[in-house]
Amino acid sequence: MPIKIPDSLPACATLESENIFVMTEYRAIHQDMRPLNLLILNLMPTKIVTETQLLRKLSNSPLQVQVELLHTSSHVSQNTDADHLSSFYTTFEEIKDRKFDGMIITGAPVENLDFTDVDYWDELCEIMEWTRTHVHSTLHICWGAQAGLYYHYHIPKYSLPKKLFGVFSHTIVKKQSPLFRGFDDEFFVPHSRYTANKLEDILAQPELELLAVSPEAGVFAVKSEDNRRFFITGHPEYDPDTLANEYFRDVNKGLKIDVPAHYFPNDDPYQAPVVRWRSAAQLFYNNWLNYYVYQTTPYDITQI
Repeated sequence: MPIKIPDSLPACATLESENIFVMTEYRAIHQDMRPLNLLILNLMPTKIVTETQLLRKLSNSPLQVQVELLHTSSHVSQNTDADHLSSFYTTFEEIKDRKFDGMIITGAPVENLDFTDVDYWDELCEIMEWTRTHVHSTLHICWGAQAGLYYHYHIPKYSLPKKLFGVFSHTIVKKQSPLFRGFDDEFFVPHSRYTANKLEDILAQPELELLAVSPEAGVFAVKSEDNRRFFITGHPEYDPDTLANEYFRDVNKGLKIDVPAHYFPNDDPYQAPVVRWRSAAQLFYNNWLNYYVYQTTPYDITQI
């Protein structure tokens, strides 16, 4: 997918070095088509890393997508330069009167807090309510998925005995789902979280459909019956070294942390990790954009 992003966004140089098609403003305005308008609410502290990971996955289809980045104004980022935020991000107040074909709400390292103790919770609730009328299809990731399930369907999260950390096998529950079209019978996804949703809570909600699960990681993919909201509990967008970086960060802080499961050869953190999730991740994002955004969104975006 030719993605249209600001030329000076740090992700731009990274993606171009990987031969990923990043569209210039000039070329975009001379194409006779309406691009998909996609908004990313980036709740991660390492915003530049997350931007690049997601843009990489959104960039491999013939569709044209115009991506905008959103951050919460009620939280002061400690890990991202203020100039980067002011240059490349917008706030909810600035876009709340607009409509978008698709939106991604990322995870955040706040899962050990109660939802209402998160300092931007009220703002996030306002944004999630706004998506009902202003976004055609919203994809919630990891803690963003737990937050969305709690806000929209009152489904709680539960603390795990220890961090769920590694690359886990998954299977598809609803095999006819277009979201998993082209997937193998078994696919792999990285997870990194301290909390989980329970399967019985999902199954008890008639407005939700369970799409994929993992024997070790539990619930993975859920969607609303109307195909407007999607929830995934893992991180298919992760880079090869993301879990390694998290592991060594925690080790260097003196935290008790297990080696990520099914990730390093022989569980040896000094060997290069084996990537088993890249192709499934690309297919997942392509399918969401194609089947649940592009093919169903109104041509007249004001009709969303």
